[in-house]
Amino acid sequence: MHFAAASPPDALLRMSTTDRTCATVACASSVTEMAADGGSSSLHLPCVFSPKSRQYLAVCAQDGRLRIWSTDSKTLHQEYVPSAHLSATCTCIVWAPCRTVKEGPQRKKRKSEAVQVEAKADLLAMGTAAGSVLVYSTVKGALHCTLDGGHSGGVNCVHWHPEDGLLYSGSEDTNIVEWDLQTGKTRSKWKADRAAVTSLCVSPDGKLLLSAGHVIKMWDLETKEVYRRFTGHSTAVTTLCFATTRPPDSNGLYFLSGAAHDRLLSVWQVREDGKDKNSVVSFTLTGEPRHVDLVASNSKEEAVRLAVVCEDGQLHLFEHFLNGPCKKPLSPSCTVQMSDSKASPMPIPLLAAALAAETRSVMLAYGSHLQPAMERAELDTTERHVCLTRDVQTSLSVSMETTVSKVKTPIVNAKSRVLLPGLPGHQAPLKGPSTGTEKRKKDADTKEMSIAERLHEIDLSAVSGKKGAPKVEASLQTDNFAVLLVQGLESNDANILNKVLQTRQETVIKKTVSRLPLPAVLPLVEELTKRLQGHPLTALPMVRWLKAVLMHHTSYLASLPDLVTQLGVLYHMIESRVKMFHKLTRLHGKLYLLMTQMATDDRSNAVSEVEHTAKLVYEEESSDEDEASGDEALPQDDSDHWDDEEEEEGMDEEEEDGSDSRTEPKTNGDEDMEHGNESEEE
Repeated sequence: MHFAAASPPDALLRMSTTDRTCATVACASSVTEMAADGGSSSLHLPCVFSPKSRQYLAVCAQDGRLRIWSTDSKTLHQEYVPSAHLSATCTCIVWAPCRTVKEGPQRKKRKSEAVQVEAKADLLAMGTAAGSVLVYSTVKGALHCTLDGGHSGGVNCVHWHPEDGLLYSGSEDTNIVEWDLQTGKTRSKWKADRAAVTSLCVSPDGKLLLSAGHVIKMWDLETKEVYRRFTGHSTAVTTLCFATTRPPDSNGLYFLSGAAHDRLLSVWQVREDGKDKNSVVSFTLTGEPRHVDLVASNSKEEAVRLAVVCEDGQLHLFEHFLNGPCKKPLSPSCTVQMSDSKASPMPIPLLAAALAAETRSVMLAYGSHLQPAMERAELDTTERHVCLTRDVQTSLSVSMETTVSKVKTPIVNAKSRVLLPGLPGHQAPLKGPSTGTEKRKKDADTKEMSIAERLHEIDLSAVSGKKGAPKVEASLQTDNFAVLLVQGLESNDANILNKVLQTRQETVIKKTVSRLPLPAVLPLVEELTKRLQGHPLTALPMVRWLKAVLMHHTSYLASLPDLVTQLGVLYHMIESRVKMFHKLTRLHGKLYLLMTQMATDDRSNAVSEVEHTAKLVYEEESSDEDEASGDEALPQDDSDHWDDEEEEEGMDEEEEDGSDSRTEPKTNGDEDMEHGNESEEE
């Protein structure tokens, strides 16, 4: 393997004025961090160079359209829009081997012309999520044929047979289909594995087929039987490629594989004795491999050249002689990264790379999938880390052929007024059509209005504050809380957010959250998290909003891949507050028990303190004082019989002395009764 001496971390920047290429030697960690900041792409979009001459670059961007760019003129060569480009998006793109193309009625051509025609890349196969395979012809500039009815699930991978007009496709339905392009029908179909088929590759001699889900299987295309099995990946295999052109019975057949979320490429050897359970070589990467280009080895004396574009936008170049197992993983001989030429450079993601016949020449595609930039770069492979600086604005301003583009710039008359389209929930004041009939003139002013003039035409201050002025509806519908909430989240306006979030009506909160667009759900949760960390009185209304968001948008939040990291602050805050809740409930129980005991003690003390003033008194016997008070009252009532009463009292006293068994209470009672009887007789 070709290795270059490792340079010190403080190596200087080397600048070349010819190709504006700077080779900077730094530690690998700094390059990886720089690429990870802005070079990673979340979507895996197909981007493939045409074989041999690298004349075209086929890209299927986010809008579902197939664009074929010319690498020589840096212009858009062709554009094709599938009928179901939005619903049945393109999942994979593979160029067919170069073939002889017949264009209409043929005349007798020279040999030189025939050779040029044979070298052209014509057919391009596209797998779709609907289960069909579209075959596009670059020579015709139209769809060649559509292969339908073979799969019940989305197509994950497509690969051409090197010689025959055959095409193989693997799908989510775990089946492999062999298509015949002459008839447009399936030639054979068989079940590959229990899991979905995610990658395919046909051997250079056209006799073997590699298929992979989690397990890699090698099939004999004549018998459609499994020739070998290879296990070692824990995730779905996304890359399969034969590294040598030698037959399998010579122990010289190698192929490489890469899986999702793996930062390495594994090389497997197909041994004649069948002892090929483990991979023999591993190439280390900085991310998941997205695009692999390989120059196969024809003999043991010829090294395999490999170019791998990773998920983080970096390009790794390898060169190795495949002649047996290697214990240690191999690091790239050269790592290439692109950045812009600003004061604070930002990384530019690489989309695809293609190796040329020359060792130092590489065809690169970088930038955006909608309008990629292409160039053939000469790399100094003696440096371990190379950084190419490019001006993205000038590189991406490629001209588009007028025959391809169907977009026309509208011509605006001077008397017409152009207004911007209103956002959801907004109403722009529109003028009614003019009553006068005016004919268009050829020499009319065709000057287009600027954006400032268009914005000036939208009068948002239509409401007048004067009493006498007529009331006119404002152009912005501020009564819609959902629109106000979206505006507040986008502009981070505290006044708008306070006006909306301080609402305490449950119905208003539920309707507002239900009408909220999905991209605004996560910013709303982050804003609620910030407000929940404040005072409990201000955080109480935020709990109602958070409850409504979780009730209406749980399915959307669950579909986010990095939900745990985005809602980590909210999780920690809820956990910290709930952790104190158990202690508070125990304290509340103890305080409640203490208060009830104190209340019962107060009640017992209140019962023991009885009032000394009796409300009702019952006396069973009369005292001497009552007799005295009764005797004193008698002379006042009847003073004439005073002497008679004294005599009777003296007689009573004599009788008391003579009686032994009578008690004093009874004597007093008898006296009272005798007095009463005497008074009645008198």
